[in-house]
Amino acid sequence: MTHSRKLFGTDGVRGVANVYPMTAEVALQLGRALAYVVRYGPGRPRIVVGKDTRLSGYLLEYAITAGICSMGADVLLLGPMPTPGIAYITHSMRADAGVVISASHNPYQDNGIKFFKGDGFKLPDELEAHIEQLLENPEVEETRPTATDIGQAFRIDDARGRYISYLKSTFPKDLELDGLRIVVDCAHGATYKIAPEVFSELGAEIIPIGVRPNGKNINHLCGATHPETMARLVVRHRADLGIAFDGDGDRCIMVDHQGRVVNGDHILGICALDMDRRKTLKRRTVVATVMSNLGLETALKQAGLRLVRTQVGDRYVLEAMLKGGYNLGGEQSGHVVFLNHSTTGDGILTALRTLAVMLRADKPLAELAAAIPTYPQVLVNVRVRERKDLKAVPAARQALAEAEAALDGRGRLLVRYSGTEPVLRIMAEGEDETQVRQLAEQLAAALQECL
Repeated sequence: MTHSRKLFGTDGVRGVANVYPMTAEVALQLGRALAYVVRYGPGRPRIVVGKDTRLSGYLLEYAITAGICSMGADVLLLGPMPTPGIAYITHSMRADAGVVISASHNPYQDNGIKFFKGDGFKLPDELEAHIEQLLENPEVEETRPTATDIGQAFRIDDARGRYISYLKSTFPKDLELDGLRIVVDCAHGATYKIAPEVFSELGAEIIPIGVRPNGKNINHLCGATHPETMARLVVRHRADLGIAFDGDGDRCIMVDHQGRVVNGDHILGICALDMDRRKTLKRRTVVATVMSNLGLETALKQAGLRLVRTQVGDRYVLEAMLKGGYNLGGEQSGHVVFLNHSTTGDGILTALRTLAVMLRADKPLAELAAAIPTYPQVLVNVRVRERKDLKAVPAARQALAEAEAALDGRGRLLVRYSGTEPVLRIMAEGEDETQVRQLAEQLAAALQECL
């Protein structure tokens, strides 16, 4: 029987900390259910637990640890660690599962819980649904171990060093960062100790910011979601570039020496073209979402490469990569997956791969990014009373057809309902900003009238 997911979204369970479902009670139940799922096999199960720097991390860390131990599994505590670092440690230590306590790029009031399998990949939808179903299953309650069968918790003190060594090993041995001045913005998040060490040990002169977490300043006007602070410092210090991560370290946004933002689309294009030249881009294909800029698709097409698009969400990008046998994919947000090196998006790894391209090509980031054009993109929201099938509404179908005809193959139109609000989102993209803005507004007016 297939169970639907109610707690789990596209990136785990997430919400305001200490408000349902992000409560200690739910965290304890999730820990018990996860341990119940993985405990069948030889030996005592081991589950890795890591978190970012949020104030509520302690609350949820202790609760989920209690739940896991209550089912007879041991916990390996990492403390503050980037999401990709937790995935790496889970796999490298041959643990049975991994737990990440983080709300990624959200403000500190929020928190989240997501799970990894023992191989470092996120749990599939059906397993998350099964875990939800187990939260209210008396079978779990009836199988509590006692005495010496209760689990224990151990702190892994060298986890940070293991992850740093792994990251450095992914950087080409014949290259070094000597002579580069880099502003590194850690968003007061999980990368605050690791990222500065990685770039420094590889030879870069770094100017670190966002490295003083206090539990409440994670992502606040800094990091990948607010690169403007980093951009100003790059210009002020005459740095070669800037690198920003989000709270859990799975995203990377960069700026060039002039302070101009280099986003995930640029990074995907830069790395894809380099990998293709070195014959390492599998099936000469890149995976991105429907929100990636048309400029990326154009640049790849000109090089003879293909872009496969998925719905928004890194889990869907990864699913397409695994299904199609591709090894590079990501999102405009800077969440990039290099499947030859990692099982999930890794901001520090993404920065290192991009820096390697710069050094091999002997070109500044600005010149590499210029090869990936950014077409004007206009977003308009239309509030609707109900989510009607647009194809079933003649006036809506006609308005969409007329808009597509007006683009005449020189742009892109994306119309979709929001997953969380009674809103229809319209995205128009093309070479002429005036044209696409006018087109989006006209289409919005026409759809609002008939919806």
